[in-house]
Formats: sequence, structure tokens, C-alpha cells
Amino acid sequence: MPVPAPDPFAVRAASLEELARLGVPVPPETFPLVWDPGDMVELRPTIDLERRAAILHLILERTFGMPAEAAESWLERSDLTPDVTEPEWAWITAEIGDRRSFALHLEALAGLSWVLGMIRVLDPREPPVSLVHLYPDLLEDESFADWQGRTLSAPRDPGVVAAALDLHYCLDWAFLKLGPDELPGMIDANSIGQRRWALEWAVVFIGPHHGPPGGWEEVDLST
Repeated sequence: MPVPAPDPFAVRAASLEELARLGVPVPPETFPLVWDPGDMVELRPTIDLERRAAILHLILERTFGMPAEAAESWLERSDLTPDVTEPEWAWITAEIGDRRSFALHLEALAGLSWVLGMIRVLDPREPPVSLVHLYPDLLEDESFADWQGRTLSAPRDPGVVAAALDLHYCLDWAFLKLGPDELPGMIDANSIGQRRWALEWAVVFIGPHHGPPGGWEEVDLST
């Protein structure tokens, strides 16, 4: 259910304060806001967040050795195939694509895990803790439905997720300005970009300058 989005100016001030604390560049005053005063915000339905997270988990398992036939079968039996994008399907079935790019989805999965309340923090200095145990046990052929039954998803407040998105929007700009020796921790711009991707997809804004939510591959990270 949509709720009023938090004050974008106050959120941006908090984001810039966090960037300063991390010792990374701060965007210019002209850097766009993510939403406008008066907009509404909500998260995508929990089932959609869970389905997308499970698909990313399977892609990571496929990247690290899960056989194609087993991956396809699990998706079909879990009725997740309709949510798999064309690039994802090409990778899952024939390993067409950039392995490193799909491996980086670990950070996108961390972002969704945070949105779902399954991990406590998204630290811009540290990679995520191990996420494997949080998702279906594919070695034991645990189904998506069985995983849902043992998982305590508790999606965060939409306003809190919106604020995290604004922070990662600013962090994405800042990290692209840094060299490898200037990073504040162990993760780089690629990792921040993946987390931003997940947050951009998870949050839905409603207002004059926002269209309907798009698909996973339609998330625009160009600005």
C-alpha cells in the first residue's frame, strides 16, 4: 500500500552526511533527487521480491557450477521461469553472457535480502555475509514453496528503503570517481551499482514524474 514518501531534501542531506563520513566525494548541488515532495512510495509485492531474489540465487549457483538441466528443472517446478529475463535464461541454459557480471549479482541479492529484512545492514565498505543459507537449498532440491515456508521475510518500511536508494544513488556517483586505492572499504563501484539496481527495482514511486514500474532489465542506472 503506498505511503507518503519521506522529505527528499532531508533524505538527501542525510545521504550527503554519510558520504562525508565515509570520506568519499559528494555530488554537486545540482545532482537530481530520486523523488519529488508529495510523491508516494511502496515496495513491490513481497512475493515478487522473493521470486526475484530466488532467481538471482539460482543464477549465482549456476555461475559457480550448478548444471544447466538442474537449474532449468528447478525453475520450472517452482513456476519461476516466467520471471526469468532473456539474458538470464541465455546464461542459465547455455552460459551465454559475462560470467563476472552474473557473479556480481551477489551484491544485487544482498540488496534484495536487506529489503526483505533477511540481513541487517548494507555496509558500503563491506561485502555481504554469506547468503546461501538464506535461500533455497538447491543441492537438496528444496522447492521455492518449501523455502517460503521456512523463511521469515519481513520487508522494510518503504520510506526506509527509499532513503537507502537515495544513499546508493549518491554512492554510485561517488564510487565512480574513486580509484582502487581510494575506496573506503572492500567493495567497489560495481558492487554499489548492483545494490542500487536491486533497490531501484524494489521501490515504486507514485507521482507526476514516475511511470509504472518496469522489469528487472529495464532499471536505468545511467544517471
